[in-house]
Amino acid sequence: MQRFIDRKDEIRTLENEYARKGSALVILYGRRRVGKTTLISEFIKDKPALFFLASEESEAQNRADFKDRAAEFINSDLLRDAKVSSWDTIFKAIMQTDFEAKPVIVIDEFQYIGKSNPAFPSVFQRILEEQLKDKSVMVILCGSLISMMESQTLSYNSPLYGRRTAQIKLKQIPFRYYSQFFPDKSENELVEMYAVTGGVPKYIESFADVGDIYEGISENILNPSGYLYDEPQFLLQQEVSEVGSYFSIIKAIAAGNSKLSAISTLLEVKSTGLTKYLKTLIDLDILEREVPVTEDNPEKSKKGLYKIKDNYLRFWFAFVYPNLSFIESGNSRIVMNKIRKGFISSHVAFVYEDICREKMWDLSAKDTWPFYFSKIGRYWDSKTEIDVVALDPDGKNMILGECKYWKDPIGINILRDLEEKSKAVSWNKGSRKTWYVLFSSAGFTPELEALVEKRKDVLLVGNN
Repeated sequence: MQRFIDRKDEIRTLENEYARKGSALVILYGRRRVGKTTLISEFIKDKPALFFLASEESEAQNRADFKDRAAEFINSDLLRDAKVSSWDTIFKAIMQTDFEAKPVIVIDEFQYIGKSNPAFPSVFQRILEEQLKDKSVMVILCGSLISMMESQTLSYNSPLYGRRTAQIKLKQIPFRYYSQFFPDKSENELVEMYAVTGGVPKYIESFADVGDIYEGISENILNPSGYLYDEPQFLLQQEVSEVGSYFSIIKAIAAGNSKLSAISTLLEVKSTGLTKYLKTLIDLDILEREVPVTEDNPEKSKKGLYKIKDNYLRFWFAFVYPNLSFIESGNSRIVMNKIRKGFISSHVAFVYEDICREKMWDLSAKDTWPFYFSKIGRYWDSKTEIDVVALDPDGKNMILGECKYWKDPIGINILRDLEEKSKAVSWNKGSRKTWYVLFSSAGFTPELEALVEKRKDVLLVGNN
């Protein structure tokens, strides 16, 4: 499997910062296993670079380890043998060295040093100001604990606030690149892989050599000795203190309780008592709050629904967490049977909708429609749900779409249903132009294809 896929924008940002005259400070952060270290390794492979991985040990131990790495980097016996009591001394030694090209200094898991000594961001700010500011050097501070990285390097209260020249919050790899990871798999197989691995490179690697998705789930997720088995616990316990409370909320949402009132009723907690937990989960990119795309004031909308944003967590909380007792007692076969029954209908079908909305942007970039939409999402009211709604407010164009991850081709009835649903959408009613798009994992009936041949306002998108 190719190790380095996508990340063109991030590499471009890093290269631009490297080309910057003088010093550059880049903050690079994102959840564990999303590929930060791989990105950095790709970027520094042809540059003089000091890569230091901080640990959860004391600041003094990290400083000693950093000194050893720095001595190796500049090949200095003097620094190697010295007893150093300040970070300033180490950086001074580095910056007094002649390099053939601009050096790159990477401190990975930066937040651990700040956790050990809350004053460390202030120490580092002083080093930046006094030793690095006017020098030809690039510094990358990298971390996987999102809340800590934001508070230590990006928040207004941080001594490093305003010092960065660029920041990158590394996200999961989009579905469009999955064929590069799995060149021999069909589009539908790729959808199912994405529905579980969710664009996290480390997870994708674990599924590289499996025969099908169910074999991958059995080997990697239902196996108590595999890292994916308790990955959600590991992800959350480093970011939050009350892991149980957060697990209860995510489990409630995974079970289909997307309204705040429904979550609070199920957990027997007042809605106001859930607000801080939901905000934290949104900040951690685990949840998102959706409103109908036609809403004028999304923040104030009372139609908000909570959704698990991360595909792996969505899968784990729906199928693994409620069945841990079966797995722990050696009955993972029972859990596997449950997954086989509900995987497509209650999980993949919804992930497919996300993929289709992603594909809409790609289609728009290829000039599929004679306009460009600026907003895309879903629409719902008390009686109607529409999977895809894209809006072009300037030209008053609206695209409505349905996404069907079915075994059978979809027919004219689905288009007719969608046309009927369009009547429920009040956005620019009477003056808009409505377009339609149908996504299908199993193609379309000949009758629907023949009908669409005669219409310019309908697009059919199948899985190749």
